[in-house]
Amino acid sequence: MQTIDLATQSLRDLNVTLQAQKDQTNATSWQVLNPRGAHAIAVGLDAPIEVTVRGSTGYYCAGMNKQATVHVTGSAGPGVAENMMSGTVIIEGDASQYAGATGRGGLLVIKGNASSRCGISMKGIDIVVQGNIGHMSAFMGQAGNLVVCGDAGDALGDSLYEARLFVRGSVKSLGADCIEKEMRPEHLEILRNLLERAGVDAKPEEFRRYGSARRLYNFDVDNAAAY
Repeated sequence: MQTIDLATQSLRDLNVTLQAQKDQTNATSWQVLNPRGAHAIAVGLDAPIEVTVRGSTGYYCAGMNKQATVHVTGSAGPGVAENMMSGTVIIEGDASQYAGATGRGGLLVIKGNASSRCGISMKGIDIVVQGNIGHMSAFMGQAGNLVVCGDAGDALGDSLYEARLFVRGSVKSLGADCIEKEMRPEHLEILRNLLERAGVDAKPEEFRRYGSARRLYNFDVDNAAAY
C-alpha cells in the first residue's frame, strides 16, 4: 500500500500523484493520512485504484471520480462525489449538502446521514444512504437511483425527471411533481441489487418508491428508455 501523509506532503502533490495512475498501474492501493478536513481530496481519478482516506474531508472529496474506489473513514463535507462518472465512493460517517450532485454513474454509499440536496440533478449515479437525508434531495434528478434507509426531509424529488427514489422511513413532504409509485418486481430487483452492493441488511419490500408524475416536462412514452 502506498501512503501519502498530508501533514508532510501537499494536497496538490497528492492529487497529481493519484491522477497520474492509469489502467495498467501496479500501485493499486493507496492511503491518505491526516486529511484534516482538506478540500478536493482525491478528485479527478481515472484508474481502477483503491484510495482510503483515514479521517474526515472538506468540500468535493472524490469529485469527478472515474473507475476508482474511494473510502473515507470519517465524514465528508459538501459535494462529495460531485459529477462522479463511475467507480465507488464510500463514506463511513455523515455527508454534508449536495452529496453526489450531478453524478452520472458509479455508486455512492453514505453510511451515516446526508444533508440537504443529496443527489441534486443526478444524471445516472446510484446513491445509497443508510441514515436520513435532508430537504430538497434529488431536486431535478434526471436518472439513477437514490436509496434512503432512514427518513427524507421536505420537498423530496422536487421537479424530478426520471430518477427513481426509494425510501424506507418517512417522507416529510414531496416536492413539485413527485408522487409515490407502485413498487413493481423490476423495482424490487433494482433495489435488492443496490442494497447488496452497498452492504445494507434491509429488505426491498420495506421501501416505498417515488418518481415523477411527468406533468412538468414533455414526456413521450415511446422514448422512455432514453430518459
